[in-house]
Amino acid sequence: MQRISTMLINLAALGLIAMTAVIGWQVFGRFVLDSSPSWSEQTALLLMVWYVFFAAAAGVWERFHIRIEILEHRMQAANVRKLRIAIHALIALLSLAIAVYGGMLAWLVHDNVIPSLGLSRSWAYVPLMLAGALMVLFSLGRIHKRWTEKT
Repeated sequence: MQRISTMLINLAALGLIAMTAVIGWQVFGRFVLDSSPSWSEQTALLLMVWYVFFAAAAGVWERFHIRIEILEHRMQAANVRKLRIAIHALIALLSLAIAVYGGMLAWLVHDNVIPSLGLSRSWAYVPLMLAGALMVLFSLGRIHKRWTEKT
């Protein structure tokens, strides 16, 4: 799980770098060449969707999402463990919904084309399906880890 998470974080970082380069080229084209490339805005948007969802999926395993811990601090250790298992079960269920409905959405728009790129619009929704499935996997991994730890 750790290797997959690290790979997702690295892919997200590469996506951010690529998006920055595309936006930099767009700005250079607009203000220096007086001709902004038609593909840059949609490319940057597509890259952002992919890297954000990859980073969000990795965040489930790495636990770098925002959370409120006040309830955990007021509970006994055994109950904290149960709470964290319940939270990851909820994350798994919601992530499954993201994966399923993201896949359905990608299928519904697969015939639509992004005009400036010539790609199927589904490429903007495939990350929902992939990241949702990875979040389920990571949540189940966290549940297993919590279940088997000693209190």
